[in-house]
Amino acid sequence: MIPKSLRILSAFLSAIFIFLCFSVYLIPSAEDAVPDPGYTPEESEYIARGKTLKVGYVQDRIPVSFKNGDGECDGISKYIFDRVSEISGLKFEYAALPDGQVTYDYLLGEGFDLVTSVEYNEENKKARGILISDPYLSSRKVVVAKEGLDFRYDGDFTVAVSTGSQTLKKVLSTTFPHFKLEDYDSITDCFDAVNSGDVDLMIQNQYVAEYWLTRPKYEKLTAIPVFGLEDELCFSAVVSFDDSPGTSQEEGELLIGILDKAIHSMNEDEQGSYIIQGVMENQYEYTFWDFVGRYRYSLAILTLSVIIIIVLIFLLTKLRIRIAESKAEAKAKGRFLSTMSHEIRTPLNGLIGLNYLMLKKLDDKEKLEEYLKQSSVTANYLLSLVNDILDSSKLEEQKLDLMLQPTELALVIETVRTIEQSAMSAKHIDFSVNAKISYPYLLADEVRIQQVILNLLDNAKKFTADGGRVKLDTDQQRTDEGDILTTVKVSDNGRGMSEEFQKKIFDLFSQELQTVSKGNQGTGLGLSISRRLARLMGGDLTCVSKKGEGSEFTFTFRAKASDPPERKRHTDTDEGKKSTRILVAEDNELNGEIIYELLISSGFECDLAENGRVALEKFAASPNGYYGVILMDLLMPEMDGFETARAVRALERDDAETVKIFACTANSFAEEKDKAYESGMNDFITKPINIDELLAKLS
Repeated sequence: MIPKSLRILSAFLSAIFIFLCFSVYLIPSAEDAVPDPGYTPEESEYIARGKTLKVGYVQDRIPVSFKNGDGECDGISKYIFDRVSEISGLKFEYAALPDGQVTYDYLLGEGFDLVTSVEYNEENKKARGILISDPYLSSRKVVVAKEGLDFRYDGDFTVAVSTGSQTLKKVLSTTFPHFKLEDYDSITDCFDAVNSGDVDLMIQNQYVAEYWLTRPKYEKLTAIPVFGLEDELCFSAVVSFDDSPGTSQEEGELLIGILDKAIHSMNEDEQGSYIIQGVMENQYEYTFWDFVGRYRYSLAILTLSVIIIIVLIFLLTKLRIRIAESKAEAKAKGRFLSTMSHEIRTPLNGLIGLNYLMLKKLDDKEKLEEYLKQSSVTANYLLSLVNDILDSSKLEEQKLDLMLQPTELALVIETVRTIEQSAMSAKHIDFSVNAKISYPYLLADEVRIQQVILNLLDNAKKFTADGGRVKLDTDQQRTDEGDILTTVKVSDNGRGMSEEFQKKIFDLFSQELQTVSKGNQGTGLGLSISRRLARLMGGDLTCVSKKGEGSEFTFTFRAKASDPPERKRHTDTDEGKKSTRILVAEDNELNGEIIYELLISSGFECDLAENGRVALEKFAASPNGYYGVILMDLLMPEMDGFETARAVRALERDDAETVKIFACTANSFAEEKDKAYESGMNDFITKPINIDELLAKLS
């Protein structure tokens, strides 16, 4: 059986997903009209005085009435009271009431005019010094007890009551005289007493009880309706008597009349909307430690999904704003958003579905492993989509700068050959490379050149049947301007393309025959980005294809000849002292926990450090050669990754020069990489971390 807390988390995150997906398109509605309550001349004159009334509120009855994180009044009562202010014209200022029993003398002495969340019952109607309004919120009371309790109205139960609910205590004493009532300082103490078994039950407002019962701590508690015991809340006016200073009885009656008419001016739908708003906006916030112990992998997938959704929605919103700025691009951008919505929703639907299946199959190890593998593939696809969107956006805004550095072209070609060889062999594709390199060293952007070639090879592999052929040819020549023009051709004997489709193949989201739905998953952005990159490098990307016979893509780029590159990276001086133990410096607890588990399960020994200073202290205190690798996050409190790396290299010990330091960060800008190498790091790993790439570097 799936734990109640996990079911609530899954439903809550699904609601967030639906809300985020549609929030971009929501159009704000017009403000609600203010009804005419029909005030008498005396009431209108009282309102016209403009006096600001001091309103006391209970601060621990979430979501009905409470003090929020900003120290302000919040909850359903506040929403309704604000609406009463709009309808009546009265002005209010809110002040929290102290915990525990609040006396009339305290209210009068502190100058309170009104109090919210007062129970509408005979006890309060008869109370001296207060006048109560008609109810503004009606719900029911529920019994909170452990699951399995056989609640009976004539049973002998011990009941917890908070000291701030003495009116409730009187009502319970009258309604259930056989119950034994125990006082506790707060609602939290009451819930804890029921949860620990010190008392049998407590009776509380339905909305308040439902809020607390969503906490994993109370997952063994349940709510039982109490028939015949309604929970109606009203406002009370504090009036003076015996010539005491404050609001007179007459003014109090006038004020209550104004409030009653404002309350009755609101219909049931409007009041219901405040209840829904209060419940939805004040859900219990689950903590990291509530679930990470038992559901760390599912939580990681859910967190990644939410982050990707937020990033994609942000990008979509940005693109949508640009649509409004240029009518000439409206049609193309509209098509872009439509296709993007499909590309995002399809894998997101898969992630949500897989998460649901994982929750259903927690005890089935084989199924859970299968679903996790599928989730990983889908998440990686979403990551590639985000990267492509970012590249496309930068290229369109002309904000993408090439990182020109001495590049060994033969090494680039060999790298892409190595990356693609395994997948080609899996499909029994004859993959050949013919590189004619006359100018081996170029001043170029190695990463972008590799990105274009890999994209062309991936497409060739994708659309070439098993047993087919893919060929990579490279040639160079010097131009009249003295540049080196490099030509890279990728050809295959795959299914080819129609002449009509070739005309739009470099458009955004061009996918012939809806290839995603037919199993050839791709973003439809790769070729568009590749052509823009080629043109940014002074070249071009063209295609010649024939249906059923194959395709040939020609990628050209210009660069200056260069001397052999000088590696900035720190090199080992004593390979014999390398250790397999890894020190992970990561300030994000979830990221650190996941990396730790991945390394341990891959056979490495591993230690965690929550910031740079702790990482430096652990390394300095370890025996010589104890750590072989440090995975260094760059943005950390206390000491950042750059400062920590420099401090490690400056230590007077043998392994300070030989330990490998890998920068791990989501910032992949050229300045960050240069700064990492200058601080003494050996390599640069971009987040989200490619696990296979990380393990390959470590081994």
